[in-house]
Amino acid sequence: MATRVVLEIPGEIAHAARMTPEELKRELATHLFRLGRLSFGKARELAGMTVWDFQHWLGTQGIPAHYDVQEYEEDLSGFSATPSR
Repeated sequence: MATRVVLEIPGEIAHAARMTPEELKRELATHLFRLGRLSFGKARELAGMTVWDFQHWLGTQGIPAHYDVQEYEEDLSGFSATPSR
């Protein structure tokens, strides 16, 4: 059974950052991936993006997508046509 962690961010913070909740999730996922705290697949899942969209996003941010065979196989085993939100 999957557990869900809910992170509350005051609306004023999102407003001050000029970001939507989706953009905040994408930024968190990107940061954790860059630090090596999340795998490509888990970061992509948190960002709510497809494999290809997340890979493209990382490229636009100048972040190499160190996506290995094991992560690819993990993605395949949990693959869905649309990312979960």
